[in-house]
Amino acid sequence: MPEKYYDVVVIGGSVGALCAAALLARRDFTVLLVGHGHRPAGYQLDGIGLRRRVFTMLASSSPAWRRLTAELAWTQSWQRRTEALNPMLQVMMDGHRLDVPPDAERFAHEVEREFPEARRWVADLYSNFARVTAAADEAFDKEAMWPPGTFLERRKTARVASLLPYARAEPHADLLNEFPSEHAYRRVVRASTRFATDLATPSPAFAVARLHGSWTRGLIKVKGGEDGLTKMLLDRIETNGGMHLMHDRVASLEVRRGQVIHVLLDGDDAPVGAGWVVSDLAGEELAALAGGEGVSKKAQREWPRVVPSTGRFVVSIVARRRAIPAPLGREILVLPREGEASPAIHVQRSPAEGVDDAELLVAEVLRGERDPLPRPWVRADVVRRLCREIPFLERHLLVVDSPHDGLPVWRYPAEGATVSPPRMVERTELTGGAARIEAMQRQVEVDPPGYLGLAGEPLRGPLPRTLLVGHTVLPGLGQEGRLIAAWGATRLVTRSDGRKARMRREMWTKLEIS
Repeated sequence: MPEKYYDVVVIGGSVGALCAAALLARRDFTVLLVGHGHRPAGYQLDGIGLRRRVFTMLASSSPAWRRLTAELAWTQSWQRRTEALNPMLQVMMDGHRLDVPPDAERFAHEVEREFPEARRWVADLYSNFARVTAAADEAFDKEAMWPPGTFLERRKTARVASLLPYARAEPHADLLNEFPSEHAYRRVVRASTRFATDLATPSPAFAVARLHGSWTRGLIKVKGGEDGLTKMLLDRIETNGGMHLMHDRVASLEVRRGQVIHVLLDGDDAPVGAGWVVSDLAGEELAALAGGEGVSKKAQREWPRVVPSTGRFVVSIVARRRAIPAPLGREILVLPREGEASPAIHVQRSPAEGVDDAELLVAEVLRGERDPLPRPWVRADVVRRLCREIPFLERHLLVVDSPHDGLPVWRYPAEGATVSPPRMVERTELTGGAARIEAMQRQVEVDPPGYLGLAGEPLRGPLPRTLLVGHTVLPGLGQEGRLIAAWGATRLVTRSDGRKARMRREMWTKLEIS
């Protein structure tokens, strides 16, 4: 028999799992959050901060995030912990540098300077993207279920989806059809979309407009990055009576009488009782925790094939600040030069932790399983290409590392004006890092494509009374998709308890106006 019982056990530490746990705790459900191996974004070498993931808050302008901050009475705190980026995005390619500032007039001047032949095409493109964004904001602000599961949900969501331009367009509809087939601006839109999505396959037209638009509509920097956001959400869970065990793992799930009733934590003898299980794991991983027992007949018959594919290979580069040009943006896309087979690089710049007068550049590239460049060479290739784009960077390197290749950390001399070979530091000296190769975050391939080409796995998990809120549910919408899935899971749990559903309707709507 379980010693403790929770209305909801949430498994995972991603933004979807954290948001679902915070919302449910706010709605007076008893919540236990289990990290299940989720690692912090940061780790250290001798106090110098490095990163295993790149985190960009692309969904801050989404209705899903605005509603969450309002319901958690968090609007003012959130504003104090964020900073608007200007430029929001910077693109470096073929000798060009394009800034994307918040001001439309300044952006028009940037386009005129770098791509004068395309100024009308670019103006029309963003006018169209603004139309798509406005329609998407209206649709995602409604009480619809994404992706829908039941007949009634499909009817309601279909009415909402009818508001979305390009939602039912041909799979390969081209939003940039005015641009020549080899125009450089196509590469800008394509690269920004690829880094924002969780789909490994080409994004449908609506997703292209939504994802690229997330880079260009008030992008912000969060104090403390991903780990800072995680701490804020964990604090909100605790404030509302929830519990979290971020360093624990779930050993198994037990299904009886058609529902998950026991959750056994690794190392514990007694299980925990659960009314619902919400998880950011893939459906097959959740079913594996139950030993394949209790999987619904519908899931066995209709579950989509979701395959991990393209990985996000991350490299941390710490360099002296004098090597970094002052105009260099906080969010940068470095595109390969014409004729070059290398992938695009997404770079995030921030002050280095643990070392004075230094900057941290966290770079990620999207790497397929059949990438011709061997994995041990990717780190050096990323550093080489960034040194080519940023003059004198090579002379001022301090630390270079990647958790995804298993190589030693590269530690450079603290002083010196010439290029010196690095000292190899064993990975066992890292704090919070792994001695072995760490798995990359993966984009997924979905077969058959889900709802509107945006969805993957259903919101309802393969086991009874389980719900999914990870990147496999709405991979076509990236980070925003995880938030929308968290809202969907929260609604389903809330509706299951009539008393809390009534309280939800009556509670806080006039408490905070923002």
